[in-house]
Amino acid sequence: MSTPSASKSKKTADSASLNRRWSSEVVDGAERAASRAMLHAVGFTRDDFKKNQIGIASTWSMVTPCNMHIDGLARQSEAGVNTAGGKGLIFNTITISDGISMGTEGMKYSLVSREIIADSIEAVVGCQGFDGVVAIGGCDKNMPGCLIALARLNRPSVFVYGGTILPGCINGVLAAKRLRKERADAIAGRKLDIVSCFEAVGAHANGLVDEKELSLIEEESIPGAGSCGGMYTANTMASAIEALGMSLPNSSAQNAMSAAKLQDARAAGLAVVELIKRGIRPSDILSRQSFENAITLVIALGGSTNAVLHLIAMAHSAGVKLDLEDFNKIGKRVPVLADLKPSGRFMMSELIEVGGQAPLMKMLLEEKLLHGDCLTVTGKTLAENLKKVKAYPRNQEIIRPFSNPIKAESHLVVLHGNLAPEGAVAKISGKEGLTFKGKALVFENEQDALKAILDGTVKKGHVIVIRHEGPVGGPGMREMLSPTSAVMGKGLGKDVALITDGRFSGGSHGFVVGHITPEAALGGPLALVKNGDVITIDAVSRQLTLDVSAEDLAKRKAKWKAPKPNYTRGVLAKYARTVTTASLGAVTDL
Repeated sequence: MSTPSASKSKKTADSASLNRRWSSEVVDGAERAASRAMLHAVGFTRDDFKKNQIGIASTWSMVTPCNMHIDGLARQSEAGVNTAGGKGLIFNTITISDGISMGTEGMKYSLVSREIIADSIEAVVGCQGFDGVVAIGGCDKNMPGCLIALARLNRPSVFVYGGTILPGCINGVLAAKRLRKERADAIAGRKLDIVSCFEAVGAHANGLVDEKELSLIEEESIPGAGSCGGMYTANTMASAIEALGMSLPNSSAQNAMSAAKLQDARAAGLAVVELIKRGIRPSDILSRQSFENAITLVIALGGSTNAVLHLIAMAHSAGVKLDLEDFNKIGKRVPVLADLKPSGRFMMSELIEVGGQAPLMKMLLEEKLLHGDCLTVTGKTLAENLKKVKAYPRNQEIIRPFSNPIKAESHLVVLHGNLAPEGAVAKISGKEGLTFKGKALVFENEQDALKAILDGTVKKGHVIVIRHEGPVGGPGMREMLSPTSAVMGKGLGKDVALITDGRFSGGSHGFVVGHITPEAALGGPLALVKNGDVITIDAVSRQLTLDVSAEDLAKRKAKWKAPKPNYTRGVLAKYARTVTTASLGAVTDL
């Protein structure tokens, strides 16, 4: 007869065996001796083989400041796993930099990297038999790439955001030494980020910024590690993932270089072991309701158009039905409350100082705009996580009350019409107005459009049309931060619109419409637009209209010939052959 202590020990052993569902297949039994031998070489002890193996997916890289610190966060997560009784193993996946490659041919690899990241994490975790995963992402495509993989694998998982960068700032003494007095006085103390550089390029072309000032802005905009500092795509997706319930509370609202971020990474390691013990997997967290929560927070924050593309792709991997119209439906009842860059005044680091996103989420919950009963990686519901969150300080100006929103409805507006039969995504803050009508000025690629903006070819009243930049046509669906920033820098933000089958950086603002489907390379109506055609963008009726009769469009279509692919070999060619339309999330695993 077993003693009580022996019974307890047996129960614990049985539980451990059940929790080691995947790692046991790799390391248990005499026949797995060779596998264990190789793991001894990377630091395993005999006792480690009895523990849950947790993969720490690190996107560390020195190619971008967004990810240069993530190796330290990965080691904190590993320590958390080991403290909780698991065995952490760090492995790397890739990252690329949107900000560095923006406006070049290299930017075509950006969206492709989302798929590579997802595939590589899935491959490593699946091959190695990890029982759980901590995934750490910093730059734009890291985050949806990580979540796509976690959803596919459906093993207990926690996502950690690398954190936002601190703003750059031009020192008054330095400015006085290098610039004319009037310009030094104007720029001293101004907070800067990467978009400041892109917009300074346009201002330089317009004669408003000279070479010395441009160089000073370039040197001072990026002070260290962390993701771009406004409510751009990285901070948008981090916020969305927290609203989904896949990161710990406040993970999306911490500076990259902070004690709070180190603690977040360590806590994630502890949390994933607890998720294994409780049998909680992403499929228990990623629901239709949790994706609605993510959309709601993205809208309230004034987040990036990329959230539309990525959330649809993430939902696809989770087996959750989500489409463009969901953004319109939710957008009609959710206001924009955050006065954050690029359209607003404040940086992400300033939102962190007043409490981050959690008080905003609590506000949304109290207004019945969030589903509070959704499970999260804490093992608690969203409502339970928010229960003790304090309200914002009374004097803060970053998050508006519901009685005084930035915009009463969403800034993310899904348009249809004869120019976008399958949909397009507009980013309309309201500051530019709600409608725009102008004459098309057509470009077959981003570089030609940028040149025309900078040299003055683009003028007031133009609708800049950039086509053959879609998922297939590019391939890769480049972001248009360079041309949109040049428009703003030239002072044409309210006088010029830009439409494309490509997409936009979270740093883009102005009257912009992207993700037009079907794309031009597939014979969509965008391929048929001619210079001088009148185009109307109407955020009220949610229409993108080409003022050309159906009969004339049919005649143009009859003469249209599909362009030859830009790439016939390599990853871009493979991507173009397998990718879906933007309206379906530009996924490659249908």
